[in-house]
Amino acid sequence: MIPKPSLWRTFWGSVEFKLLLAWSAVVLITALLDSGHTYYYQSASSAELILRNTVLLGFFALGSSVIIISGGIDLSSGSVIALSATVFGALLILLDPEGFSKGSISTSAVVLAIAGTLLVGVMIGTLHAWLITAVGLPPFIATLATLVGLRSFGRALAPIMMNGKSQIDFPDRALRNVLKDVTSISILFLILAILVWIVMSKTVTGRHLHAMGGNEQAARLSGIRTDRLKWFAYVLGAVTASIVGIISFADQGSAKPDIMARGYELNAIASSVIGGCSLQGGIGTIPGVVLGCLFLRTVIDAVSKIVGTGSDVYEGMIVGIVVVLAVTFSQRVDRSAIKKYFSTPIGWASIPILGITAGIGLLLFFGNQAWYSPLKGILFGVFVTICLAGRALYETVIHKPVIHKPK
Repeated sequence: MIPKPSLWRTFWGSVEFKLLLAWSAVVLITALLDSGHTYYYQSASSAELILRNTVLLGFFALGSSVIIISGGIDLSSGSVIALSATVFGALLILLDPEGFSKGSISTSAVVLAIAGTLLVGVMIGTLHAWLITAVGLPPFIATLATLVGLRSFGRALAPIMMNGKSQIDFPDRALRNVLKDVTSISILFLILAILVWIVMSKTVTGRHLHAMGGNEQAARLSGIRTDRLKWFAYVLGAVTASIVGIISFADQGSAKPDIMARGYELNAIASSVIGGCSLQGGIGTIPGVVLGCLFLRTVIDAVSKIVGTGSDVYEGMIVGIVVVLAVTFSQRVDRSAIKKYFSTPIGWASIPILGITAGIGLLLFFGNQAWYSPLKGILFGVFVTICLAGRALYETVIHKPVIHKPK
């Protein structure tokens, strides 16, 4: 009989604990490298900014993670957000045109517009489920089509509602402050996260979603109605993105479907992967996804504090590096085995590439710092190359084949 691991050992080895450690390290390193010491002198505003960005990302990351756990993928989150913001603005114009023009929209119009926007989210999720289950498209293709199609739909809708203008401006300042209030949206996100956690970990539906993600054919043969589960997952993903569309419209003050939320879907997928979700399906926890959002937004905020102006240019690079590192280390299931990263011919060829990339990365991130010099960038690249070559030699020695001499 295999002994059950202790509670402390389970917690020590969990993704959530490792993310908390990594998040603490990022905050500490940022506090040391930030020349303005923003986390110390402006701690309240810094915490509010990270919390707001984490919550906005967390809403649709929750939906995206459920889809990933169920074995699917959703590439359309950013376009759903842009379209939902445009639809919300269009419904406000249709339901209360006089109030919209005066900047004082009636409460009934706001409630109906929110309900209508969420209904659009349900319709988009249903469309995804139909394309996947009835038409037979792979989830990647189905959501790739709506990725471009929904944003284009929003770009066509905005000029119709605004007499040729490509964006809808939010006119009611008081309503904006209510919809984007960080305390309110944080409470709403917390309630949603708890509900999704209960569904995924305490209900039959959650267990069936995990089972379908692990092996869909086996789940179907055991009597699980996989089509209904996919409908639930994709509707949840689209509705959570619609919620972000409403909040983003108020937060940014306008709905610009051509540029709004562009690339957000990759951040949602990245947060889910960092939080422990497997892209092969069947594995993942909601607390891990929430911490993954917090960690990713903190890393992006840390770079903005250290690099300063123009740090948004590096956001995609940071997300890519963090995702590669998270997935690489999460694959180390067998701790007794030494994984061969660099001792193969492709691995040896990658070592100078990574060394050059490290040297250029030091230039990009710290080139404006007083202590930086080109020589230090070169030495850092050489140092990384030597370290990786040492790792390759170690892997070669460890995995050296044993030749048995004939007796």
